[in-house]
Amino acid sequence: MNDSPHACAFDAVRGFLGQVFTTAEGESLETVAGLKLSFTQARLVFALAHHDHPVAIGDLAEAVGLSAASAGRNVEQLVRKKLLVRTENPEDRRVKLVAVTDRGRSLAQSHLKSKEDAVRTLLDDLDTAQCLALVEALKPLSKEEPDVSQSS
Repeated sequence: MNDSPHACAFDAVRGFLGQVFTTAEGESLETVAGLKLSFTQARLVFALAHHDHPVAIGDLAEAVGLSAASAGRNVEQLVRKKLLVRTENPEDRRVKLVAVTDRGRSLAQSHLKSKEDAVRTLLDDLDTAQCLALVEALKPLSKEEPDVSQSS
């Protein structure tokens, strides 16, 4: 059987990401479980952590694929857990805005750091030539050009 280059690339990326997520999820999921967050609540916190300004609950709901009512119920629980803060839009008091608190941002950063640490662990087994080859291979998928001129 002759797989296409795209199928082979997909299998390689899926395998790599599977290793990253398997390595990283244990620690980050323990933190989420310790706070008794649902998957939906964690998604809301992680989505808001990417914003440096308050977001309308309706826009947040749309971004994560929830109804406004469901997002509102989950936001209420996250406000009680002090992971989010809710305010009124000063331009339209009917619109409720939500932002991540320092505690929520810390949770999201911890989750991201566990994934970054997992990637670093996997990359530690590569030599310099393999790392540079990986950088070149990933360039078509990346929006940013990594600086490989500095060796660590």
